[in-house]
Amino acid sequence: MQIKKHKFLQRTLILVFSLVFFQLTACSFYPPLNPKTEPPTDYTYIIGPGDSLEMFVWGNPEITRTVVVRPDGKISAPLVEELPATGKTPYQLARDIEKELARYIRNPLVTVIVGEFVGPYSEQVRVVGEAANPQSVPYRERMTLLDLMITVGGMTEYASGNRATIVRRINGKQKQFSVRIDDLLRDGDISANVDILPGDVLIIPEAFF
Repeated sequence: MQIKKHKFLQRTLILVFSLVFFQLTACSFYPPLNPKTEPPTDYTYIIGPGDSLEMFVWGNPEITRTVVVRPDGKISAPLVEELPATGKTPYQLARDIEKELARYIRNPLVTVIVGEFVGPYSEQVRVVGEAANPQSVPYRERMTLLDLMITVGGMTEYASGNRATIVRRINGKQKQFSVRIDDLLRDGDISANVDILPGDVLIIPEAFF
């Protein structure tokens, strides 16, 4: 009877350690992310819902103002109503506003500057798991993993940073890569500071012990 209990306990311990080992080494199944990733060469910021836009109409200060892109993707301002803004660059939106104003003002000249930006949903970078403040972050050109971690306030005390992964869409296919956040934040290993691209998802798992 004592022998059976011993064998059962032995098998249970082996199973537990096997599961823990599998979880701890799971990140090794994902290839490491190249530290340097070429950002889109033609990248231009695309306006999204929630963006705060500075609309300057030269020579017409009474029309110049700050507008916020509504959840439906449109903006409204004096002489400009229900104008779609989402999915356009600031330059494109400025030209569309000029067309609207041309009905009332001769040769309007408009400049649109993005103040507080959120960006379109498809380009936001998402951080989930054991980040101090998990959230969606607006993508900025040449954003790095360090930039992203500063924005979310680092990791919780329960995080396993070196088991973190980044999910990225490449040529229409979703791929997953391992990253080393512990090495970057705690050891100052700059080689772990990989580039972030629009639409990336950073997953930070919980440590087992």
